[in-house]
Amino acid sequence: MIILKTDEEVARMRASGRIAARVLAAVAQAVRPGITTRELDALGARLIRAADAQSAFYGYRGYPGQICVSVNEEVVHGIPGARVIQLGDVVSVDVGVEYRGFIGDTATTVMVGVTDPEIIRLVAAGQQALDRAVSLAVAGARLSDLSHAIEQTAASAGYAVVRDFVGHGVGRQMHEDPQIPNFGAPGRGPRLRPGMTLALEPMLNQGSSEVEVLADGWTVVTKDRKVSVHFEHSVAVRDGAALVLTCVE
Repeated sequence: MIILKTDEEVARMRASGRIAARVLAAVAQAVRPGITTRELDALGARLIRAADAQSAFYGYRGYPGQICVSVNEEVVHGIPGARVIQLGDVVSVDVGVEYRGFIGDTATTVMVGVTDPEIIRLVAAGQQALDRAVSLAVAGARLSDLSHAIEQTAASAGYAVVRDFVGHGVGRQMHEDPQIPNFGAPGRGPRLRPGMTLALEPMLNQGSSEVEVLADGWTVVTKDRKVSVHFEHSVAVRDGAALVLTCVE
């Protein structure tokens, strides 16, 4: 677990987070009917290189993509390829970059002409769960307070959280301690301290919480093949409101 102790460390991690955020925003804007997930990956790769950064995903434990693109029933870790985005799809984009020794990790879910009110509500609930977790990431809170807030936000809207994959510490490595489940009772786990950096990432399913990994060894899908959404911010804990590291400005 990294604890940011100096202004220089904070500035470097903010720089990495901003690059990730800008790449995510550009790729999300490019999501449209007819584009392939491979083309989205290529765009992400070009933007990461243009920022003099590197993909934190490419080659990680053998992952073959520069970014992750997960469609509809795909929860996370979707490998970009020949899949063509269709009208009505729900597309989750996950971007991780390494810049000057620090990681920025962020994700969002894009609706492609979706008119189904149920799916619109699911996407909104995912964003609300992330916002709620970020609002609670303050010094002195218990780690499980964030987990509980994510689960309660999902449950109150009628959705399940993924239990097999979790948020995590982030800093010089993409996955650091502590693990941050998207469920659990409040008031448990370590107290948050100023300088702790966390990747908060709610994953909400339209149906059951159960998931499975496809034969490619990476793509996680809902077991019932219903739609899933994924949102993520990297944040730094402070005495007041958390510093969102993965924002464009």
